[in-house]
Formats: sequence, C-alpha cells, structure tokens
Amino acid sequence: MNNSKALEYIKTNSIIGIKAGNQRPDFLEIWMVVVRDRIFARSWGLAERSWYHSFVKDPMGQIQCGDTIYTIKAIIPDDINELTDEINQAYLTKYNTGQNIRYSKGIIRQKHIDHTMELIICNVFIIRNEI
Repeated sequence: MNNSKALEYIKTNSIIGIKAGNQRPDFLEIWMVVVRDRIFARSWGLAERSWYHSFVKDPMGQIQCGDTIYTIKAIIPDDINELTDEINQAYLTKYNTGQNIRYSKGIIRQKHIDHTMELIICNVFIIRNEI
C-alpha cells in the first residue's frame, strides 16, 4: 500500500486528527512526527482516558490527513529505545516556533517518551468526500 501521501501530510502539517479505538466519536488533534518513514505520536496529557491508553486497550483506530481517513494500528515498537533520539529530534525540529517550543521541549521528557506509540497505516482508507 502507498503510505507516501499520509507521510507527506504528517510531515507538512502540525496537527493531525486521531481517533483511538472504536468507542470515540470524534477526532482529537495531536502532534505526530515521521521518522524513518514511520509515524510516531506521544501523549501530552497522560490521562487514563487519553488516546494512548485507549490504544493500549484496543490498538485499532484512525488518523485524519486532510480529507483522507486512514485505518491504523497503534503499537509500542520493539525498537523504541533505538529510535527515541530521532523521535525527540523530529519533535524539536517540526514544532520549533512560537509557543510550540515550550511544548516540544516538554514532549521529549521521559514521562512523554514512555508514552510513545507507532501508528501503522492499514490497507484500508476512506476518502471523506466519498462517505
């Protein structure tokens, strides 16, 4: 499957919609980064009812890239320790202006690193205009 459209959207847009599990009715807007052509997101709020904890219970969900909605599976990758420095740098590089700087420096702290997930695009996607 061709993920390049989603990857390019995530690289060039600050806020991406995410829906964790099958119980949430709306998309939540969060930060995502691309590292080694893989999509990563970190929980900011760390709440028990967060998208992160919803994915721990049910790894299936969706991301919204413009008019396209992709079905995803969220995982904690086996190589997360190897990728952490690159993911940190991706956040610092992408979110490096204005008030984002404070949050990008915060999201590379250990408590947020511990809440990192990889979002894997499945082979099903829906163009919203066709729904």
